[in-house]
Parts: sequence; structure tokens; C-alpha cells
Amino acid sequence: MHVLLVEDERATAHMLAKGLREHAYAVDVVYDGVTATERLAVIEYDMVVLDVMLPGRNGLDVCRQLRTLGKHVPVLLLTARDAPESRIDGLDSGADDYVIKPFHFGELLARMRALMRRRTTPVSPERITIGPLTIDMRTRELFVADRHVPLTAREFALLHYLVQRHGRLVSRDEIARHVWDEPYEPLSNVIDVYVQRLRRKIDGPGRPSFIKARRGEGYQLLCDAEVST
Repeated sequence: MHVLLVEDERATAHMLAKGLREHAYAVDVVYDGVTATERLAVIEYDMVVLDVMLPGRNGLDVCRQLRTLGKHVPVLLLTARDAPESRIDGLDSGADDYVIKPFHFGELLARMRALMRRRTTPVSPERITIGPLTIDMRTRELFVADRHVPLTAREFALLHYLVQRHGRLVSRDEIARHVWDEPYEPLSNVIDVYVQRLRRKIDGPGRPSFIKARRGEGYQLLCDAEVST
């Protein structure tokens, strides 16, 4: 999932981005409201984590502009103001939820998961079984035919993205937008490298790979059974 994090306190932004990446999120970070508005006008994010007090343009104005553009991406506000009036202002601006600073990082993750469950588009259940693969979204674990297979955060994010689109061909550009963040270099072979890592971990000996490659087009995950929960 590709997240835009908007936080002007750079130490806080670095800490939150690091934590989110460790939980398999792709994170872009900006530090002011003007840059956030520019990014949101041209990039389709899966979620926005948005501080209220920002230089240039505050978070409420950013959120209002986002809704004016007709974008329905979930927005989670970060605010140090816990008065009812402040919370009402935030929700009236178009935000979906808010977290009061200081907060526990686990609460932030739980609220992000809750927002994704509320989306009108289908989202993954907490546990997905497809063919011999079972992935647990809460613990970020993979089991292949009941055997636990350790994955890095990025490997897990890539597998989850492919599982969500089981049977569909997804381009390298789509994978980059939703699994990688700003450091991704479009001309690099990093996606191909990670696909090969996943293949080594999930494919059984002597059988075709679950992840099919189409030269110049992208990748497709095909397992023996449909997704179940």
C-alpha cells in the first residue's frame, strides 16, 4: 500500500516512515502542505497520513482541496488538539479519522487498517488463502502448505499486492507505484530481483512457478485455487 505521510517535524516523519516501511507500507514523505497538495493532484495514493499543523498550508486546507478534486483516498489526521471543536473541524474538512498526539504507533497502524476496511473498494481480509499460500496480514507471515516461510517487509508487500490481483497481469509500473516508494529507480531491475526471491521461497521443487512473467508486460500470480478467507 502506497502512503503519503505529511509531517513537518522531520524527526517524527523519519520515525513514522521507518515504522510504516517495516510494516510493508511504501511511504512518500513531504514536510509542508503546499507540496502535499501538489503530490495529491498527480499521484494516486492508497492513504494519506496528514498532520494538521503544517507550514505553507495546514492539513485541513490540504484535505478540503483533496476532496474538491474529487479524490476519495482515506485521510488520517495527526493532531495535537484534542478539543471536540478541533476534531469536528478535522472531520468536516473531509478527513476520515484522526489520531491525537502523542500516540502509540500500534494505534496508528490499527486506525490505518480500519480505514482500509471501510473503503468502498474491496480490501483484503486479515488472513488470505490462495492455493497452497496463506498470508496473515496482521502478523505479516506467509505459510506455504502449512510451512512458515520468512519474508522481508518488501517481499511481503510484493506478494500481498500480487495476491490481491490474483489472475491479473500487473505491470512493473503498477508494482512500483504501490509497493515501492520514492527511492525506486524506474530503470533498475529491483522488481525483477524481488520476484526471483519470492519464486525461490514459494515455488515447490519441480513445478512451474506461481508467478508468471510476460516479457515487456509484467507479472501474474496464478495458483491452484481462488482466494478464500
